[in-house]
Amino acid sequence: MFFITQLIYILDGQENAFNQFEDIAIPIISKYNGRLLLRVRPTPGAFIEHNIDKPYEIHLVVFDSEQDFQNFTKDEERKQFLHLKEQSIKSVLLIKGTEL
Repeated sequence: MFFITQLIYILDGQENAFNQFEDIAIPIISKYNGRLLLRVRPTPGAFIEHNIDKPYEIHLVVFDSEQDFQNFTKDEERKQFLHLKEQSIKSVLLIKGTEL
């Protein structure tokens, strides 16, 4: 199993474009042996402590393999809508991991 955690930071006022991209990208995950385990939009009060900017959303996704993840990123349908991602996302902190 190959886990991806993303801390997603979006540009002010671009919530609609971000959500349009997610509506397309998230269902595609399953085509590549992946599952969205968590999609969290934390409220300001949810943070006990932080030493980095607070993300707009946090995603935890699992794929059967790293190759499945790479194939997902190259999906042709997803690539057609990358302009929405580029329009709305300021930055992403991507953390790769495995289950202990």
